[in-house]
Amino acid sequence: MTTRTTEDMHTGTWRTFRPVIDAEKCVLCYSCWKFCPDLSMIVREEGDYPSVDLLHCKGCGICANECRPGAITMEREPL
Repeated sequence: MTTRTTEDMHTGTWRTFRPVIDAEKCVLCYSCWKFCPDLSMIVREEGDYPSVDLLHCKGCGICANECRPGAITMEREPL
């Protein structure tokens, strides 16, 4: 039996919608990072804007729902 980590499993292909961050609206509160169940919101250093790890993001939309300034929208993946 081979042991795999979640980093090895690219679950982003399950996604129908992807989060898109508007940096002009982002206030760097990092709520998206705090609430992401897949740890797909990446913050390299404090003061950096978050980015999305699309290899692992399943498109649940929790980040957009928790973003009070409305800096994250969910956009349909191209067919």
